[in-house]
Amino acid sequence: MNPRLVAVGDNVVDCYPDLGVMYPGGNAVNVAVHARRLGAASGYLGAVGTDAAGRVVRAALAGEGVDLSLLRVVEGRNASATVRLVAGERKFTGGQEGVSRFRLTAADLERLAEADVVHTGECSLMEDQLPELATAARLLSFDFSERPWEYVEAHARHAGIAILSAPSGAREEAHALARRVRDLGPSTVAVTLGSQGAVLISGDETVWAPAEPVTVVDTLGAGDAFIARLLVGAVRGEDLPDLAAAATAYASAACASYGAFGHEAPLDATLATPRDAPAAVLPNSKESA
Repeated sequence: MNPRLVAVGDNVVDCYPDLGVMYPGGNAVNVAVHARRLGAASGYLGAVGTDAAGRVVRAALAGEGVDLSLLRVVEGRNASATVRLVAGERKFTGGQEGVSRFRLTAADLERLAEADVVHTGECSLMEDQLPELATAARLLSFDFSERPWEYVEAHARHAGIAILSAPSGAREEAHALARRVRDLGPSTVAVTLGSQGAVLISGDETVWAPAEPVTVVDTLGAGDAFIARLLVGAVRGEDLPDLAAAATAYASAACASYGAFGHEAPLDATLATPRDAPAAVLPNSKESA
């Protein structure tokens, strides 16, 4: 079975000034690309700019075979984020929102209703449109990343699959968090623990899978790789233990190269922000597991 997935929301170029390069990224874009690599028929619904960064994102998505029929091209600068690596761990130091914000149309919602799963998240600036997304989607996935409990409590009822990140948490705490979120409405909840693996709960079944050992080059986008594998496997009906193991292994493998999914481009100097610039409200400010 080839699942049909549409990712809705954020895209950026991740700028690495220390390396002089940039990569396309953003939670929604990363999930769409990885889902396509995993055999899904995936699409991306979002807004890109008309600058060099926007062209990098569009070219990468097209090159990966992601359906762009719902893409908006908006006059202006694309969203960007500045990334520094510390022992392979990505650190965001600044960025800009660009033309990221958009409104869903009735035609968009009709198209989303055809997908097996729709994904969005806390970086996509879609919170006020979640009721419409949840009504249209057969199954809505939402990435809460490391948002505080008040945020999770406010929006979890809209999601069928909820993903959270607790990279410094313990397994017991992750199990408790997953159960707490499940009680808000999602049928499936995943809590990623970075190098400690992930906890996955569906109904009354709970499993933990350790992370695969890997030489870490860049953790950027690892959480999004996990989400893509989780969603594709969930639609295919994979057993929970096998799905948890496969998703953590796929996320670990994503840490072995720079960027969220490759497509390196020379850094556009106009996009780089100073080392100590405060981070703006970035569409992909928490891409790692």
